Amino acid sequence: MSMSIGLTGKRRIVLIAGTMLLLGLTGCGETGERTQGAMQMIQALDYQGALEQLDVAEENGENSRLVNRARGIACMGLTDYEQAAVWFEEAIAGSRGLVQNIDFDLNYYLAAAYTKNGRFDQAEEIYDAVLALRPNEKDAYFLRGNVRLALNNYTEAKQDFDRAVSMAHGDYDRLIEIYEVLDYYGYGEDGQVYLRTALESDGKKMDKYAIGRIYYYLGDFQSACLALEDAREKGGVESYLYLGRAYEATGDYNYAANVYNGYLEKNEGNAEIYNQLGLCEMARGEYRKALEAFQAGMQLDNTTMMQTLSFNEIVAYEYLGEYTQAGLLMANYLNNYPDDVQARREYDFLSTR
Repeated sequence: MSMSIGLTGKRRIVLIAGTMLLLGLTGCGETGERTQGAMQMIQALDYQGALEQLDVAEENGENSRLVNRARGIACMGLTDYEQAAVWFEEAIAGSRGLVQNIDFDLNYYLAAAYTKNGRFDQAEEIYDAVLALRPNEKDAYFLRGNVRLALNNYTEAKQDFDRAVSMAHGDYDRLIEIYEVLDYYGYGEDGQVYLRTALESDGKKMDKYAIGRIYYYLGDFQSACLALEDAREKGGVESYLYLGRAYEATGDYNYAANVYNGYLEKNEGNAEIYNQLGLCEMARGEYRKALEAFQAGMQLDNTTMMQTLSFNEIVAYEYLGEYTQAGLLMANYLNNYPDDVQARREYDFLSTR
């Protein structure tokens, strides 16, 4: 039986590409009405509708580079990374020779598509080119470090991470991202060095939320709980998520579930909270409650957690022994997310039940 997907699941590559997704891009003409509409559809996760809208935009003579850029983004959403790369390459080919902001934007997207498609050498070449023109692009150092680890080049990856850290002092999100990717590739202890150094040098001026998160990734869950209890008073969803996860790590699933339910009682629904609550209920053996939590998260509009929640819904049905329903949902899931190898294996298992 498959394991459900949690917030702490390892990520092969941490992607921050495409930071200019909905920003105005200079030097490439005006964004046409149809293209703007397609970008709004992408925000609403209607990727197929966006592609249809972009065909009309092309027919109407709207800016071809922006049309192809949007097509690439939509294909990324559909997990069709090979086709996404084709669209980004076409958009880049439309350059008139003068390097503009959109060219950097497109190259970040193209590198992301290459990375997701396992073309790490080509992604590295793109980051090399970006840094040759903009040596202060800290995101490029971080992302190149990611692909270098994927290429088993630890030494140069570590150099990139060191450079990224030096350029983003006080950016604890970035430190945690670096730890996560190093941990995935088996260098977790090296990743923790970054966290300990930050705690030792900045601890007195860090807020409780930052301290709690760092303790969490250092594996000191009791200290994490103490710091994050104070941070919870600020009411941010991330504070609740980390607090609940810290209690889960100590084995106190009852209190963790109370943390998540406490957030939901005071605030609008949040997909990550519902997902984590569902995982908590699974750990407690409350599979029906887990199913209800996953389904509640799926009812929210424009959630980026839909794939995770959908998979976990299927797992909950499996634990409930409702294999027919789980199989039907898995078939639909694989239509939407055909590149999920784990789900494909799970479907084979369900087919034998």
